Amino acid sequence: MIKRRVLALMLLLLSRAALADSFVGQASVIDGDTLEIHGTRIRLWGVDAPERTQLCRGEDSLQYRCGSQAANELDAYISQRPVNCVPLSLDRYGRTVATCSVAGRDLGEWLVRNGLALDWPQYSKGRYHEAERAGEGMWKGSYVEPWRYRACIRASGNPSACSDDANAHP
Repeated sequence: MIKRRVLALMLLLLSRAALADSFVGQASVIDGDTLEIHGTRIRLWGVDAPERTQLCRGEDSLQYRCGSQAANELDAYISQRPVNCVPLSLDRYGRTVATCSVAGRDLGEWLVRNGLALDWPQYSKGRYHEAERAGEGMWKGSYVEPWRYRACIRASGNPSACSDDANAHP
């Protein structure tokens, strides 16, 4: 029993030590809110971008792949520049959750301001809420929150049906 406690304590200390180090380097964009640096998956803290298969409606009411657009625009914005990520925790999938920046600009704030992701108040406590007022991207049309889209898909929905919702944000 004591050995298990010592082992658990050592693992906790090692995981905290790993989280204390910043990640700096060239990032690969996995999706609109996930990066990979030096083989480590990093989930951007406080924001939720549409899934790659998710559709939104533009101000012209036509559907577009807002999840793919978020990933592509994030990749273009980073544009081979070094990304600096400060780890905060691990998520339930074992990914590092971090705030990340390029040239001093917070990527979460940039994503929300450009209408490519939503402030996720459950985690951010509203840190990026003001950025939503910029009225770009998703804010010009309608969308289903990514967390609601994922719940619909898990309940055997299809991407098109889960992307359009009577309760979608105008």
